[in-house]
Amino acid sequence: MNNSSLPPMPIPVRWYDGLAQYQQQGSAHVLATIVAVNGSAPRALQAKMVITHDNCCDTLGGGGLEHDVISTARQLLNGEIDTTVPKASKRDKGVNKNIDNDNDNDSDSTPSKVVRRDTVYTKHYPLGAKLAQCCGGSVTIMFECFNVMPPMSILVFGAGHVAAALMTILAELPCQVDWVDNRPEMFERYLLDNSNLPNTSTQTEELSQELETQPSLTQPKLYNLPTHIRAHIDDDPVDFIRPFIEPFLKQSGQRFILVMTHDHSLDFELVRAALDAGSEAKNLANNLYNNGSDNELDNGRSKVSMPYVGCIASATKAERFKSRLLQRGYDKQIVDELTMPIGLPIGGKEPMAVAVSIAAQILQHYHQK
Repeated sequence: MNNSSLPPMPIPVRWYDGLAQYQQQGSAHVLATIVAVNGSAPRALQAKMVITHDNCCDTLGGGGLEHDVISTARQLLNGEIDTTVPKASKRDKGVNKNIDNDNDNDSDSTPSKVVRRDTVYTKHYPLGAKLAQCCGGSVTIMFECFNVMPPMSILVFGAGHVAAALMTILAELPCQVDWVDNRPEMFERYLLDNSNLPNTSTQTEELSQELETQPSLTQPKLYNLPTHIRAHIDDDPVDFIRPFIEPFLKQSGQRFILVMTHDHSLDFELVRAALDAGSEAKNLANNLYNNGSDNELDNGRSKVSMPYVGCIASATKAERFKSRLLQRGYDKQIVDELTMPIGLPIGGKEPMAVAVSIAAQILQHYHQK
């Protein structure tokens, strides 16, 4: 699919639409709210806007105030807020600093704690000459950061009983899911209209771009699934792996590949492709990091690790797969990074019990990184 054929993704107009969309997508965003007004101001108390890394929706009145609000929000998203704040005057004390900073002293500037990127931050704005606004009053803005942790992207192969159960869990979590199977009938139960059954071969060219868009905004909605879960039918599911992993070089975030198809030989090929692509991306990214040639990788981020690659299996299947990988020359360290059997050992063999164990393991891995 050519990028030029994709219409631009609409930006929500109202803050509540943006908040709902970015919450569901698991995208990092800031909700900026006017929490105090003194005198004349361009917007009333409780006016809000939502800011992401590259978009914003609604308004706090425009002009210099809004420009600084957007800049501050993006500094919070990037962890760039200065850790030294000027001493607040008596009039502004308590509103011109991060709410995490409880102490004050008599110095001209006070070193503050490093601003937590998942906390609430407040900032006071006198609407005078400094902001080039003639309202004459002042406002205090509260910044609430959401989903600042790198996003969780999940690529699931197989649409059997366990995968279907897993989708009911992932439907309630802030993540982006791409669900792939080569059997059209496995998705029939989710079709909104059986006459809309797509072809058995989906276009995967430029998938790394398509995976970052909202399907309901770029194509007719075919399936009764949450918008952050996208179903794909393809005769060769392996084609989805490389474009799913390659954005590691340009984007932060954690990626999870879950292999649970009906075909053991396909499972093996998917695991091999995931280990190959993940290892290549990791080596390239770490070389860029070590050479200092990529500003994004050098900007305080740790070295890129292998994506989580997990495969559903019995103990026998896991032993056989790992033995075959070693026989084919895969490094033992790479093979050991494969999670197989997948899921935490919490007991239960029902599809939902297995799905719960898989979801728990993904969340554990995600939050410990």
